[in-house]
Amino acid sequence: MSELSRRILQRRLELGLSQEELAQRMGYRSKSSITKLEKGVNDIPQSKVEEFAAALETTPAWLMGLENTAFVPPPGFEPLPEMVRVPLVGSIACGTPITAEQNIECYIGVPAAWHADFALTCHGSSMAPTICDGDIVCIRCQPEVEQGEIAAVRIGDEATLKHFHRQGDTVMLLADNAAVCPPMIYAGPQLNEIQIEGRAVGFCRGL
Repeated sequence: MSELSRRILQRRLELGLSQEELAQRMGYRSKSSITKLEKGVNDIPQSKVEEFAAALETTPAWLMGLENTAFVPPPGFEPLPEMVRVPLVGSIACGTPITAEQNIECYIGVPAAWHADFALTCHGSSMAPTICDGDIVCIRCQPEVEQGEIAAVRIGDEATLKHFHRQGDTVMLLADNAAVCPPMIYAGPQLNEIQIEGRAVGFCRGL
């Protein structure tokens, strides 16, 4: 068993988490992945260390046994930002809150400085090249956004990412790629169809 595997087991027990609960925090389908990791059967990718640290409410340095090791960063070194876990929302069930359990695919690690509340997977190329198909877009929940900001807007049981503009009693949702998606205009009773879920605060390319 590696030091990393041993510490994952130790920290899980300290928190009183079952393997099923840790697997759920990590977005794994079953506890078997946690079992294999704790026994040292499977290696843990470096890219997953941050996520395990967030799920176990500790630091990557502690998980790797480096908390007491002096580290002199090389020139140009930039430390990884503090990370938090937010729900990645998939298909949105009609009439349910966007982060309701049935809408959540898994949890992902994102920079804490973004103050994101949830994330969406972008489908299509209407916001390219700013946001491309398959990008993960992080959203901060808020009922209003500034003119021109990219907002997550819910229309019925669908969520779309568009630049938000309001002129009087008219709302326009504009894509970066108008050839793919022309302006979406709502006025009068149509305004009842749309709901602002929040503002885009960051994105991860092609996760």
